[in-house]
Amino acid sequence: MAQVKVYGRRSVWGARRQEVSDAVHGALVAAWGLPDDKRFHRFLLLDDEDLVAPRGPAYLVVEVVCFTGRSPGAVRALIAAFFDDVAPALGLGADDLEVVVIESPPTHWGIRGVAGDELTLPYRVDV
Repeated sequence: MAQVKVYGRRSVWGARRQEVSDAVHGALVAAWGLPDDKRFHRFLLLDDEDLVAPRGPAYLVVEVVCFTGRSPGAVRALIAAFFDDVAPALGLGADDLEVVVIESPPTHWGIRGVAGDELTLPYRVDV
């Protein structure tokens, strides 16, 4: 299970939501084996003056919120996929992309009427 929050400037990313979503999801599918049809993305696009950062106008922050259980190697593989695949696909340099993986126990999630640890998923979350 993974949910993605994307933060960036509306003036830069507003018209590119699908492109960003496709690139991000491709990394999650390749690195973690998420099913292609399990895409949960939220775009939190901000007015230019609401995103203060010492980076270029295309600066993008991606938070991946997921169940605990993935190995450090799996997390590193996802982060590498962002810099190796997502950044070039979006025309970003390494300085204009930040990725944060935030893990919480499945018991702390409520999905389809049950706690996450009671949920039966057709894919692994402990890669």
